[in-house]
Amino acid sequence: MSAPLPDSLPTRRHESAPDGERLGAAADRAALAADRIPPAGAKCAPALRPGQPWPLGASLAEDAGEGGVNFAVWAPDAEAIELCLFDAPGCEERHRLRLPACSEGVWHGFLPAGATGLVYGLRAHGPWAPQRGHWFNPAKLLLDPWAQEVVGSYGNQGPGAADDAALAARLAAFRAARDDDPCLPDLRDNAAFAPKARVPVPMATAGRPSRPRIPRDRTVLYEAHVRALTMRHPDLPPALRGSYAALAHPVMLEHYRALGITTLSLLPLHFRADEAALQRRGLANHWGYAPAAWLAPEPRYWSGRPGTTPADELAEAIDALHAAGFEVVLDVVFNHTAELDADGPLLSLRGLANARAYHLDPQDPARYRDWSGCGNAVNLGEPRLVELVMGALRHWATRYRVDGFRLDLAVTTGRDRRGHFDAGAALFAAIAADPLLARLKWIAEPWDLGPDGYRLGGFAPGWMEWNDRFRDTMRAWWLCAAGDRGAFAHRFAGSAAEFDHDRRAPTASINFLCAHDGFGLRDLVSHDHRHNAANGEHNRDGHAHNHSWNCGVEGPSDDPAVLALRARLQRALLASLLLAQGTPMLLAGDELGHSQGGNNNAYCQDNETTWLDWAGADRALLACAQRLLALRAAHPALRQAAWLRGPEHGEAASVRWLHPDGAELHAADWNEARERALAIVLHPPGHASRTSGHGVVSCAATSSPDAATSSPDAAAPARSVLLLINPAAEACRFRLPAGEWSAVFDSVRADGRPAPQPPGHATNPVEHTLPARAVLVLLESAQHHQES
Repeated sequence: MSAPLPDSLPTRRHESAPDGERLGAAADRAALAADRIPPAGAKCAPALRPGQPWPLGASLAEDAGEGGVNFAVWAPDAEAIELCLFDAPGCEERHRLRLPACSEGVWHGFLPAGATGLVYGLRAHGPWAPQRGHWFNPAKLLLDPWAQEVVGSYGNQGPGAADDAALAARLAAFRAARDDDPCLPDLRDNAAFAPKARVPVPMATAGRPSRPRIPRDRTVLYEAHVRALTMRHPDLPPALRGSYAALAHPVMLEHYRALGITTLSLLPLHFRADEAALQRRGLANHWGYAPAAWLAPEPRYWSGRPGTTPADELAEAIDALHAAGFEVVLDVVFNHTAELDADGPLLSLRGLANARAYHLDPQDPARYRDWSGCGNAVNLGEPRLVELVMGALRHWATRYRVDGFRLDLAVTTGRDRRGHFDAGAALFAAIAADPLLARLKWIAEPWDLGPDGYRLGGFAPGWMEWNDRFRDTMRAWWLCAAGDRGAFAHRFAGSAAEFDHDRRAPTASINFLCAHDGFGLRDLVSHDHRHNAANGEHNRDGHAHNHSWNCGVEGPSDDPAVLALRARLQRALLASLLLAQGTPMLLAGDELGHSQGGNNNAYCQDNETTWLDWAGADRALLACAQRLLALRAAHPALRQAAWLRGPEHGEAASVRWLHPDGAELHAADWNEARERALAIVLHPPGHASRTSGHGVVSCAATSSPDAATSSPDAAAPARSVLLLINPAAEACRFRLPAGEWSAVFDSVRADGRPAPQPPGHATNPVEHTLPARAVLVLLESAQHHQES
């Protein structure tokens, strides 16, 4: 937790809380709620009434005209559920009250004395029969799956000392079965340090900024980790670094705006429980793919400012991003939970409804089907799990007003009870039918580790999908001298083979070079091999095949030739990503030249390995990325909502694929492995094309350097764009198509700005020689475009 802010950074106030209540009301009211409950041993212990079986979780309600809290817990195989009430810090268990009623598998009760801020946990009684999928153990306190706020944690909330005996003992107390005899339940009570739920304060949404609703063809995703993004930013107040509040600090807003991204794609923010094995090694699950409570925000990203809570701070940050015109897409993990495999902790769903919540091995129900690689797979063929996930999605969309979701290992979430994937699965159908959720952005990671788990292009219209084949093709094209013109063009044009069906658009393809898992851009051109020893897995984790190239030296180098080559390749790769059809996703830090030291699986590195090095940023590379994104925003030809059409469509053609000699590419040219250079002419939507002739080119920048990268709302007419692409190790001479062309981007230059030419320089009327491993982008002159 960060120190309180200095007086110069006042705490924000809640603009929509009831009765002007400040943002930190939930924290302040927790003690008041606990005080309403008589202490343990008191003569007047609270009594539960039957209440209602809906909504699930804890909710403010009235019963016979009296206010209180209704509790409803889905546990259809349990024999009894106990509600455990705690003091405000969650350390002292004051009462255990059996929920008095069960309706169709939902245990419920109404607590007249309950109020917001009340801290509680659950204990489940039922058969101990792992061989039948039941792990009931009332010695273990369970977290309500519908918890919106969490008190406490599972072990540490960050990196710590390795081999901590006290920590190891606490973690061991979460095991369902005994260490010495896994056939018997572990009877150690863990309530004193188990995570608990807190009854939340309802939040009104009136008066909050509206969602920007960026059209898909203008969307540029920026994948970022809340903590890693800002922990080392020198211009942020130290008390805010790494927090939700830092996301929307004016310094960060200016960076997003100057860079040209539209949409932050944030790694998971839900409450998590880091794996015991990591904690024992002194590490943490930095990425956050270990969910324990899908509706609750992770408190370790809270700044700790007095008078605020994690939930309030996150909501305010998203509001500020919306007010500045930026969207927020949230990575959500519904394919598995932090309860892992049979040796994992008993935290929530496993203790309440294990046999129904997870896909179990039909031959041995004590074991889990691990289609996530994380020990278990959530069973979204179960209607109550669909209800839980839909409740979580609606909660994030209403309480925090996120603009969309990226479903981690989305194939698992589309599997039925038997494990078969269906693009029309129950969860996907529910999303499509929901009037709020259906309007948001939906992104699938279209694979998992289960049978037939690779499903790129297999999701329904309305979904966008991470396109790993774009990643692999572009890496291999530039770094491994692999792939022909056909492979490059297919990915550059939006991957029609995968996405051009059911009236899906090119924007369905999320194009990326790098993501949180794998090499970042700088490491991609600096390492042939992974360097993951710091993860404690003997360098066996992470991908071994990365389509990377170290340019002759493994890791850091002071050789000017090596550094120049690496820089040129980064610029060419960025151009291939940011100028391609589809929806681009830029990994935060790639525009700065951040390196993770060759670690391509830094999931457990909450340190300077993953924290972006703002002070050491490559300013020229940043300027290059800014220039490319400004070009994309300003020129519709680079971000078309419809599929490209070739010359066979006559005046409706939107693309020409040319040989360096200026001729149209024909069948044999596409598969030529030795000669791969090509030119691409992109016409803006609705403009007629020309298919023959040669033109003139000026390799100088446009007369007004910013004219070619002006606002996309500028009144200037849309113009055609010419790209010259040479992946070879030797220079290539290009014959230019008809038109008058001006260079607006040159990957040979450190910042991408074409070199100015001396006065009186004569333009080459027909040809241009492009150096090795380079991309040159030219614009047709506005006058010539209008005349044509």
